Amino acid sequence: MTTKIKKRFIAGATCPQCKSMDTLMLYFENNVEKMECIKCHYQQTQTNKEVKKASHQSENVIGVFKPE
Repeated sequence: MTTKIKKRFIAGATCPQCKSMDTLMLYFENNVEKMECIKCHYQQTQTNKEVKKASHQSENVIGVFKPE
């Protein structure tokens, strides 16, 4: 059984890449908030504050693995 992802449009928002209005949608995938333009397929993700905070605690960290 497949879980359907609930997507919602952001009224009045403009895509940062193609500058189209009313083409951005928000949805959650694997507990990560994502935004996508339906016209040019620009994507942006918003990670949890805990993940951002943990990734900057040590300066010896080369990178953070983000599976998608």
